Amino acid sequence: MFKNLFKNTTAGETEEVNLDPAKMPQHIAIIMDGNGRWAQRRGLPRVAGHKRGMEVVKDITKAASDLGVKVLTLYAFSTENWKRPESEVSFLMDLPVKFFDTFVPELIENNVRVNVMGYTEYLPKKTQKAVNDAIEQTKNNTGMVLNFALNYGSRAEIITGVKKIATEVQNGDLAVDEINEEVLSKSLMTEEVAPYNDPDLLIRTSGEERISNFLLWQIAYSELVFTDKLWPEYQPDDLVHDIYEFQQRDRRFGGVKDTKGGKSK
Repeated sequence: MFKNLFKNTTAGETEEVNLDPAKMPQHIAIIMDGNGRWAQRRGLPRVAGHKRGMEVVKDITKAASDLGVKVLTLYAFSTENWKRPESEVSFLMDLPVKFFDTFVPELIENNVRVNVMGYTEYLPKKTQKAVNDAIEQTKNNTGMVLNFALNYGSRAEIITGVKKIATEVQNGDLAVDEINEEVLSKSLMTEEVAPYNDPDLLIRTSGEERISNFLLWQIAYSELVFTDKLWPEYQPDDLVHDIYEFQQRDRRFGGVKDTKGGKSK
């Protein structure tokens, strides 16, 4: 389906994109930005952008699954998003209910498992129920994990993880000298999608080039791709093109390439 894809360039020409299955990112994280601007440019209320964005999530989920991605993490609602107008927050809290009600059968058909990370205990009861039902209904699926970051903030996550480690030290279950990167990584919410805790590729739509408190620990060596496309305009061919850009990167993880052997040191 995506082996040969032709994409329009800014010059109005086309280019052929051929993905290398051996270099497919196993974990892709996306900051889905631009819903409000998409709606406002069309004279629509901001919530219209969120509604359209929900449909894009469905398309991108199926495309990522078809491509062989192991985990797709989507930044759906941050701990800071509660500051938005009450009517918009209320609409956003209703979205998971509508989304899972219509999409779970397709997720099951595509062997996709739902996971949700974040402080879900603070979500409205109806939202919690929709999330928990989707997790339960897809728990036996063995394909890609669709991982929603919902009421999630990375700084809060790190603080929660540090408190967990401190409690283990206080209880005598962990020595201070035993605290290392692996211990901290396991204390974070992405441990639920192990062994793919850290994204290989982080994509942000809408042209903004910042991280916005998303997976600060986990993206230490992720490749970052920023696209001008607003999220409601983002299509599977855009995902393919962004993965293609990822595949052109030279990932050295802090090392240098051995020009003789072609390997990093």
